Formats: sequence, C-alpha cells, structure tokens
Amino acid sequence: MERIHGSNSFFVSTPEVDFAVTEQGGHMAPVDFYFEDYAVSPYALAPWEPDQIDVAMPHLLKELRGDFFCLPFAGQAHHAPHGDPANAKWTLVEQQERLLVLEMKHTDSGAAVVKRIEIKEGQQALYIEHLISGLEGSWNYGNHPILDFSELTEGQGRLAVSPYRWASVYNGVFANPEIGETGRLQEGAQFSSLAQVPCRDGSTMDLTKYPTAPGHEDLVMMVNESPTRSQPFAWTAATFDDYVWFSLKNALDFPATLFWISNGGRSAHPWENRHLGRIGLEEVCSYFCYGLEASRENRLAAFGVPTTRQFEASEIVRLPIIQGVALVELGFGQVTSIKPLDDHTIEITGENGATVHAKIDWKFIL
Repeated sequence: MERIHGSNSFFVSTPEVDFAVTEQGGHMAPVDFYFEDYAVSPYALAPWEPDQIDVAMPHLLKELRGDFFCLPFAGQAHHAPHGDPANAKWTLVEQQERLLVLEMKHTDSGAAVVKRIEIKEGQQALYIEHLISGLEGSWNYGNHPILDFSELTEGQGRLAVSPYRWASVYNGVFANPEIGETGRLQEGAQFSSLAQVPCRDGSTMDLTKYPTAPGHEDLVMMVNESPTRSQPFAWTAATFDDYVWFSLKNALDFPATLFWISNGGRSAHPWENRHLGRIGLEEVCSYFCYGLEASRENRLAAFGVPTTRQFEASEIVRLPIIQGVALVELGFGQVTSIKPLDDHTIEITGENGATVHAKIDWKFIL
C-alpha cells in the first residue's frame, strides 16, 4: 500500500504500465504507460486531495480520479451516488507482478463485487473486469474513466466514439445556475454528429475537439451500434497529439457512452471552477446519470435501448473492458475506426488515413 495523491493506494508496476488504485472507492490513477524511455499519463487526478475538502462530502468526490466502477450508476435513494464500489473500501485478494484483485463482499446493492486489473506482457493496456454476484433485480452500472486534457490548448485534443444509433444532450438541468453551475449545450437536443451538438444560444459545439473554451459542465449520451462479426466491439478514443487512448467494450454489456464535459463549470465546493479540461468517457448501461430509479423506468424502450440489466443472485455476471494507449504521429487527428486485424491485434485509423497497430487480446471483452 502506498500513499498517492493523498489516498492509500494499491500499486502495480510493470515495464509496460504502472497503475495505482485507491483503497477507498477503487479509483484507478495515476496510470503511466511506457514505451521504452517514453511515458504517457492520460488519466485525471482531481485538483484536490481527500483531506482538503469537506469531510461530509461522499468519498466519490474526495478520491475523484482516473477510472472507477459504479453500481448503481449515479444517484440512488438512501445511499451514496455511484454506489459502494465507487465510495467504500476495497479489500486486497491477490497481487502479482501483473495482476491486482480486489473485492467487496457486501455492497449497498446487495452484491459482492470483485475487481480484476491485469497487464499483459508487451501490451500498453489495462484488462479490467468486474465480477458481480448475489445481485437480484434490475440495475444500472458503468465504468467511469476521467481523462485530463488540461495541459492542452483549446481544441488540441480529439475525441471519437464508434458508430451510434441514438445520441442526445442530457434532457434535464445538468448544470444548475442556482448553485453556481454553467452549461452550454441545449437540454434534450438530439444530434447525429459530435462535431455539431446544439447549444442553448442556437449555435453548435464541436465535441470532437477538446478542451473546449472553459466555463461549462455538460453531458451527452451516445448509444452504440450492436456488435457484428466484422466489428465485434465498440470503442471510444481520445487523441493527445502523439498518442491515442482507447477503450474497447462489448456493447451488449455497456450499450451507451457518456461524455461528461467537466471544464470549470462548477463553482461550489470542492469544484471552485478549478476542475478544468477534464472529461469523463464513461461506458454505461444507464439512462444518462439520472440514477437507478429513472434507469429502471426504461425510458429508451421505444428505441430498443436497455438502461438496466436483469441480475439473478445465483449468477456471476462478468463486465470486462479494455483501456489502453498507442503512439501515433503528429497530425494523426481524430480516430475514425478501431477494428480487429487478428485475435491479438487491433488497427487504429486516424482522420488523415494513417494507421497504427496495437497488440491487444480484444476477445477478452466478449
């Protein structure tokens, strides 16, 4: 156990990837990916440490960093937002050179949850899975990676998501001006291109370029196309000049992707307009971030989009995801596709037609 950014953390170090996971809440960051003598670190750390904010705040906000697992996703009656997996203490089960296994035997949902994070030799990637048992009924959930673009100039980074069949701005008040929050996107506006998302003032915002101009907090949701034989996984990607961060998933497990744009639009404690240039690229089975009860209302049934999953206490449900990076040449730009070449290789294509190959055992997510 090490003290990292104010939190007791489990730490794994390999030639390809170093990563830390907080004991409280299981938040994964910092993460350093190594390419010989070069390293990149895409995951965000909050601009505060846990003991610097109000003790009454949920542990979710105290620990806020990197990637964490949510069950349920967002709010719920009588318990902390995003559930115990994002707030409570995890127990170490096993740690090897390339593997970390943590568990929560009892959570507020009634489930037991096991978190496994593995690094494979020669691969700059994290193989993450959550194993859920003892859970009964209809529940929403999600993985919640937060990346840090704050060192980039406006529009310098690029964002992309695999083909989607439905997309909308959050259809309520995501940024509440009564508590000092500001937002720019038009509530409930549906869109077909991330490059033209409707704003409140009648203009559009290009969300393929990030960071945006500071001073807003907004949320959009894209429902991914279902897997096919030629495209068996869905993906999300962020380009940081000379490298691409990517997330691979099975869209049957995580039907939608949320972009949480957190760019200085919250003034209340602990945000204080300093959470700048961060973005959550979240893979979910949920109805936006309305919380458990709204997701159970199945509000996207008309579009054939599930917002919860049915669990049975006697079953173990495995929710795998891969997050990794690949180096690219300057000018690679927005990712236009990520597809399998063989069982152990993916090909990433940029907007200028350039391609890079990465060693990834992508069948892990199927």
